[in-house]
Amino acid sequence: MVLMVDGLRMRYGDTDVLHDVTFEAGPGEVLALLGPNGAGKSTTIEILEGFRLRSAGRVEVLGADPATADERWRSRIGIVLQSWRDHGNWRAGELLHHLASYYTPYRSPWPAAELLEAVGLTPSAGQKVKTLSGGQRRRLDVAIGIVGRPDVLFLDEPTIGFDPEARSEFHALVRRLGAEQGTTILLTTHDLDEASKLAHRILVLAAGRVIASGTSAQLTQLIAGEDEVRWTVDGQPFRTSTTDSTAYVRDLFSTYGDALGELEVRRASLEDTYLALVREQS
Repeated sequence: MVLMVDGLRMRYGDTDVLHDVTFEAGPGEVLALLGPNGAGKSTTIEILEGFRLRSAGRVEVLGADPATADERWRSRIGIVLQSWRDHGNWRAGELLHHLASYYTPYRSPWPAAELLEAVGLTPSAGQKVKTLSGGQRRRLDVAIGIVGRPDVLFLDEPTIGFDPEARSEFHALVRRLGAEQGTTILLTTHDLDEASKLAHRILVLAAGRVIASGTSAQLTQLIAGEDEVRWTVDGQPFRTSTTDSTAYVRDLFSTYGDALGELEVRRASLEDTYLALVREQS
């Protein structure tokens, strides 16, 4: 396993913020961590990154304990924070070229030109960082996080400030990193659609505990479970919930034929599941 977390606990004073958190992730896997504010997502990631010491439990990233790992281990980790304090007077291309030099004793980093193209910043290579727009700055944050071709990438709300086109391009990049380079990615996001599109598995944290784990489809079936079907017959409206909307709609057509109208199927979504899970814990 690339990520192994077993019985992770974190306590601040008399307050437990993580309770026996356990999960794993393998090579090339995209794992999404969902949960309301205060659920423990950032604390979990900071422990895995080696920036925070845990109170108890076992944690391994790339076979090492992040609390005691060396510089060579750190060269294999990529981090995209919600914001990055950079040097505004650097030009984007120069900054990436400079940062890449820190990795060369350990591994082969991305060439700056190739990386700028990958994140859609080639036209901005000569611009000073302080002149970039918010969306361009966010793309640069992503480039900084992957400049060392990491084996593990931590993404904390990576698409904040992205327009729809930039978000789509970023999603494609994440998929390539996992599929082509075998990068294991741990992603935190409040965008449930993003989690559903990108993640192989989803963990839901609430009050410091993992309350659910699985694919988007598995979680949806576990909690939400039922699709809503609406239709009319001779103008009279009907509505029902079912776990097999396909079979139900087939039966409606068989029963009512041409008299069936205004048919609508609303499938259970990850959002339904997530809200149901969090409400159960409140």
